[in-house]
Amino acid sequence: MNLADLLPGEAGIIQSIDSEGILLQRLLDLGLLPGTCIQARFRGRGGDPAAYLVRGTVLALRRSTAQNVLIQPLGRSRPCHSRT
Repeated sequence: MNLADLLPGEAGIIQSIDSEGILLQRLLDLGLLPGTCIQARFRGRGGDPAAYLVRGTVLALRRSTAQNVLIQPLGRSRPCHSRT
């Protein structure tokens, strides 16, 4: 499953990022590291961009970028506030 598949309120654990070069480095710099919990917060009209809560910060990502972030879904029952 990828990050773009999460609905607002759902969370997941980042498994890997299927990207390279400057985009990969930028996502890592923003805190999207394997093992990190991330939660979908909002979606723009038409679903793009979407806002995600990661490490206490809300980030907006385009759907095409979020599709490169592979996650293990946690659903709504296990929010990220108790995880890093």
